[in-house]
Amino acid sequence: MQEYWELYMKSLEGKPASILFNAGISMDIEELVYTHPNIAYVKVRLKETSDNGLLTENEEPEILFMEDKLEAAMIKFRIGKYVGRIISDGYVTFLYYAQFTYNWQDFVDYGLNEHEGYEVTNGHSDDNEWNYYKKLLYPTPPEWQIIQNHKACDSLKESGDALQVPRAIEHKLFFVSEDKKEELLEALAKQEFRVKEEISNEDNVKGISFYRIDKPFYYDIDKLTLELIELCEDYGAAYDGWETSLVKI
Repeated sequence: MQEYWELYMKSLEGKPASILFNAGISMDIEELVYTHPNIAYVKVRLKETSDNGLLTENEEPEILFMEDKLEAAMIKFRIGKYVGRIISDGYVTFLYYAQFTYNWQDFVDYGLNEHEGYEVTNGHSDDNEWNYYKKLLYPTPPEWQIIQNHKACDSLKESGDALQVPRAIEHKLFFVSEDKKEELLEALAKQEFRVKEEISNEDNVKGISFYRIDKPFYYDIDKLTLELIELCEDYGAAYDGWETSLVKI
């Protein structure tokens, strides 16, 4: 099983939430739904929170130490897999998929033996469809796009890019159906995008690359790509990301 973790923000019940999840485990779900059919959680009330209910810098080391202790306990008791963490509304919730639960409480007691000052609840239930992972932890396509946006922005920033400087940003899309191709091209033209060329992917699915002058700053590129995802869906296409040139300060 691959260990490949991603961190992103989303809204849960109208509150901001920080989601950390093991993306690599998604490649093994077909097997794990049979061997690890139980969802289990440890929910901890934070002692202090930021204004939006998230973790503060002061408390972060303690929570990360707790996370490590629980993961070590999961390995010691050989119960299951740690799949993700949610921080929202003053709580941090650690989520696991377990093979069995007869020694669940022993795992919790061992993992939290150095954290007696925290208010903790825990439990487990059947989830042989892995719905908590698929529908709560795993990002939607727009959320995945934001993850990729921020990785690209971080990379540009680390290279000295002036993210606030407008420049040509090139996008790609592929047609799920070409029935509304001309309508999509017209919609893009109305928003001042210019088509660069027609393209095909490795499966010979046809698409286009197109560009416009915009800023690749975090907020701006998030807003732009989410609008393009929605536009593509309206006209039978799938948005496939963006790239741009480096502009140094």
